[in-house]
Amino acid sequence: MAKARSSFVCQNCGAATNRWQGRCDACGDWNTIVEESRSPPTASRLARGRAFDLEGLAGESRPAPRAVTGIDEFDRVTGGGFVPGSVVLLGGEPGIGKSTLLIQACANLALRGDRVIYISGEEAAAQVRLRAARLGLAHAPVELAAATQVEDILATCGAGRQAALVVIDSIQTMHTQTADSSPGTVTQVRASAQSLLRYAKLSGAIVILVGHVTKDGQVAGPRVVEHMVDAVLSFEGDGAHHFRILRASKNRFGATGEIGVFEMTGRGLAEVANPSALFLAGRDALAPGAAVLAGMEGQRPLLLEIQALVAPSSLGTPRRAVVGFDQSRLAMILAVLETRGGLKFAAHDVYLNVAGGLRADEPAADLAAAAALVSSLCGAPLPPEQVYFGEIGLSGAVRPITHTGLRLKEAGKLGFRSAALPQAQQTNNEDRSAGVALFPCPHVEALICEIARRSTRRPKETPNAPPVEPKPGRP
Repeated sequence: MAKARSSFVCQNCGAATNRWQGRCDACGDWNTIVEESRSPPTASRLARGRAFDLEGLAGESRPAPRAVTGIDEFDRVTGGGFVPGSVVLLGGEPGIGKSTLLIQACANLALRGDRVIYISGEEAAAQVRLRAARLGLAHAPVELAAATQVEDILATCGAGRQAALVVIDSIQTMHTQTADSSPGTVTQVRASAQSLLRYAKLSGAIVILVGHVTKDGQVAGPRVVEHMVDAVLSFEGDGAHHFRILRASKNRFGATGEIGVFEMTGRGLAEVANPSALFLAGRDALAPGAAVLAGMEGQRPLLLEIQALVAPSSLGTPRRAVVGFDQSRLAMILAVLETRGGLKFAAHDVYLNVAGGLRADEPAADLAAAAALVSSLCGAPLPPEQVYFGEIGLSGAVRPITHTGLRLKEAGKLGFRSAALPQAQQTNNEDRSAGVALFPCPHVEALICEIARRSTRRPKETPNAPPVEPKPGRP
């Protein structure tokens, strides 16, 4: 009989090593490597397979049917609803509202007559009932159980009427008899997910797996689980704010990058039909250092406020603090403003913040961030009814970006009357009909000159004030 061997697997990233070590070489985390047994191949595993039929690429293909939850923001992120037979991985920090969102979706489907099963591996059934009663959904015919054995769960789901939706909360608490390691390990998570995936494909039921996230925001457990499932959704939010964002990082049946915005209320999660108005609520339009970005999240336009504060520093190395923006991107923008625009930030602390807790990762946010920085340095408020979008190159030129029409329509819908955009940006008649005046910005110098004209500071109070006119020879 072959002897069982063991390997040492990182519980954060799934990397395997031949010996134990305190720090994982793949992800860099400490004390995450656990010894797991690896069963040798048996005679049944080495048996020859049987041939199956192959099909060609030509043939009729029909759109996959969808199971609509009735929560428009949820259905938007999933691509119009869940596809039967699909497996979805939902990740998020503890207490962010994952279980609340899933109970609301389960209740909507169950009230329409579908069989919905909710399996809780962390909470008792009484705790889930209390949450449902608080949300006013105790009357929904959702079938509930507290279990962690995968084989028992599959036998229960297979008995009786075909289930339309099965929720597993969470995958890290599940364990299967096919793996010898303890629950929560990489081997158990992978084996449990594989069994649930096989059940979804054979039965046509929708399976939602809830996953914990690590300190860096990644779904805990092996990354191979993300490749096994059909969609990966992340539920994000800031504890200091009352809204939550559902984001699709992978979706085989829809577009990636889509987001849904929810507001946490006493009655659960409420949809936000106009997230741009939410993110701009309470902004001080007359304060220096505040610019409105006409951004995009997936196929959805969003208006965000980018706030900057440039203050004199008493430190030898000035601070660069960023919230919701890329640190290296800010360093590049500051270098371009100093080298190409003649500004001086070396003796100032720079703070950049995206109001509302959302991240602005797209290159189109460069122009809005630069406008906020220059406005704060000069003490000049920006036009309150103007939005900014455009990518800044290392030469100082403002480069064109995509989805101009969607950005302008969203800005016009919220009452903005002008937009600063790249000069080379192609616009058509439909874009111009949004009621937004266009102000092309070819170079960062043009942006600096326009903001400097609005400055109320005297030159002696601002020794590093930018020149009012562009340098000779600059187009």
